[in-house]
Amino acid sequence: MSTGVVARQASGSVLVQAGETVVLVAAVGSDSPRPGIDFFPLTCDYREHSYAAGKIPGGFFKRQGRPSTKETLSSRLMDRPLRPLFPKGYKNEVQIQSFVLSFDGKNQPDVLALTGASAALHISDIPFAGPVAAVRMGRIDGQLVVNLSIADDEKSDLDLIVAGTEDAVMMVEAGSKGLSEEDFLQAIAMAHEEIKKLCRTQQELRRLVGIDKRAFTAKEINAQLMAELRDLVGADLADVRNQRGKKAVNDRMKAISKKIEERFQERIAGGTVAKGDVDEIFGKLTKEEFRRLVIQERIRPDGRKFDEIRPINIKTAFLPRTHGSALFTRGETQALATVTLGATDDEQIIDGLEETYRERFLLHYNFPSFSVGEVKPIRGPGRREIGHGALAQRALQSALPGKEKFPYTVRVVTEILESNGSSSMATVCASSLAMMDAGIPVEQPISGIAMGLVKEADKYAILTDIQGWEDHYGDMDFKVAGGESTVTALQMDIKISGVSIELMREALAQAREARVKILRQMTSAIPQPRPDLSPYAPRILSIPIKPDKIGALIGPGGKVIRGITEQTGVKIEIDDDTNMVNIVSNNAEASAAAEKIVRAIIEEPIVGKIYEGKAVRLTKFGVFVEIIPGQDGLCHVSQLDFRRVENVEDFCKLGDIMPVKLIKIDDMGRLDLSRREALIELGQAPEGWSPAEEGSREARGPRREHSGPSRGPSRGPRRDGPGGGDRGPRRDHGGPRREGGHHEGDRGPDHGHDHAPRPPRPAGEGE
Repeated sequence: MSTGVVARQASGSVLVQAGETVVLVAAVGSDSPRPGIDFFPLTCDYREHSYAAGKIPGGFFKRQGRPSTKETLSSRLMDRPLRPLFPKGYKNEVQIQSFVLSFDGKNQPDVLALTGASAALHISDIPFAGPVAAVRMGRIDGQLVVNLSIADDEKSDLDLIVAGTEDAVMMVEAGSKGLSEEDFLQAIAMAHEEIKKLCRTQQELRRLVGIDKRAFTAKEINAQLMAELRDLVGADLADVRNQRGKKAVNDRMKAISKKIEERFQERIAGGTVAKGDVDEIFGKLTKEEFRRLVIQERIRPDGRKFDEIRPINIKTAFLPRTHGSALFTRGETQALATVTLGATDDEQIIDGLEETYRERFLLHYNFPSFSVGEVKPIRGPGRREIGHGALAQRALQSALPGKEKFPYTVRVVTEILESNGSSSMATVCASSLAMMDAGIPVEQPISGIAMGLVKEADKYAILTDIQGWEDHYGDMDFKVAGGESTVTALQMDIKISGVSIELMREALAQAREARVKILRQMTSAIPQPRPDLSPYAPRILSIPIKPDKIGALIGPGGKVIRGITEQTGVKIEIDDDTNMVNIVSNNAEASAAAEKIVRAIIEEPIVGKIYEGKAVRLTKFGVFVEIIPGQDGLCHVSQLDFRRVENVEDFCKLGDIMPVKLIKIDDMGRLDLSRREALIELGQAPEGWSPAEEGSREARGPRREHSGPSRGPSRGPRRDGPGGGDRGPRRDHGGPRREGGHHEGDRGPDHGHDHAPRPPRPAGEGE
């Protein structure tokens, strides 16, 4: 980390470098509080500039546009561990901007940005109880790896980002291919040791260049006003726990708010009491009552035990035309998940700093305002929606079978129809159910649970399946997703100064019990993936293809593959990653027809197999027959028919279709074909012909040269006249004639067959 060279007008700025990856982080804080707000106005922005990797943005517009999904997630990654470390009541605007200036393709810039953001705040005058640092952990062949490189990412079964201070862990974000809770804890503990080193580096940087922090004193609470409000509504707040259901609680809280408004209306109008002070104190009293109830009385607001899950209701195949759907309701949180199956060209192309790649599993989370009874304009997905969708996608990713087994693109969309806490984990459950309903052969069903924490000094309570109040007024949101014995995703955010590894171990154990209970209800609703896809889903038939056959299937300018699609109406894709040809169609007959054509093109010739071939070239010595598109062989004139073929052009024409049998592939890869052998095998030999007769002829062997006794009486002069059936000159390569004979001629009776041994294939076309 270095500072003082660039971005010197910012409150604090650093350049963070690992290898040749360089990230600039600048923090700026306003001089005065932002009026009329009851929250801390922190903004974190992370941007990856394409020039950092020597790339020009793809698409029509070359200027950098709106943040990508990765940039949005990295911005959230920066915000989550930093926000709890600002002073309570601090309402000055703080903006942190992080730009990736150089990217070497090895070192991940997101964790550098988080550490750099802490360093920029730490050396500035902005009040901040840091420093914080972040480390990415992986695991390859069972060995934990610190700062997992991009090259090793595919080999790792763990992708874990941990952020924390020297004293405690502040944030966890993780996905895995199925690790145990103890595996995660070991990785988190190792990451924290590395975090301590980075925090000490930041302390040294502040010692060298840091400036004094600006003075900030939190606004004191008006004790008299607080006492008056406590007397006015204390009993009412205690009674809220007797209300069941979010609507009943909200109605009760509205009644209490109205009571407060009536008491202070005149004083607020007269300016003797500030409405903001009244609202702030009311919020503090509500939080105080909630925490007292949990810590002292050991009771949750809705009456549940600490480890109790809200009632669950599941409906699969909820929608008639979707490829898969499920409605998952847990208490007053309801998620409707739908699955759509597509082909390879439906994959999302991801173009960032790294090499462009394709994503075949997509999960989109939507949170309409009606789910919480609010009125808001409909806009695009916000950071929260993108973050929740990414978490659920990470949880389910490892359960999706590989492309070799399931070549579909999968898009899951979850609509939150009701929300009272833990909607992201309801998304995991609903999505897993919908995938099984769609017939996706998932490795295992996945469930998710959100854990909470309320901590006061040395007393604490870990809460299972937190709802709205427990999330809002609690100290931790710890989301755990996985199968029965493994964890596939973790996300932990806290509002206090950190949690210990032991507390996390306890929370994970409690979460596992809840996950297993939920899984039992899920498998009760749908024990296993449906055996068949929806009738409305496309069918993908996958055929392996050798790389050297891809060109033949595509054809010149795509002529062959385009012709198949036009002929059959299917869609054909070639997946270079898996070397598979995917035939996509909703019509089984069309798929079968396309499969037959494709297999004929890409198959290897098999000796002994009969093919329906096309005559592509005629010569005096035979016909070249195309048996596989782009691959032909010679059917010698002697193998064309059962009778002697005098003129090939009289026997067949170009384009004629004929059955041929592949009888030999020579050392040069040339194919020898036989129409006669094919007809014999197909039972289409001429009437009166028998295999025994053919065998007796073959048993005679090749003709021998004339070296023995006389072949018998002379046959007289050659029949050269017009009616003499001129045989033409004797062929030089026709082989030796047989000696002797028991008829007047040396060939025996003429059955219309050529009994002489067949000549070898000529080198040229002439005889």
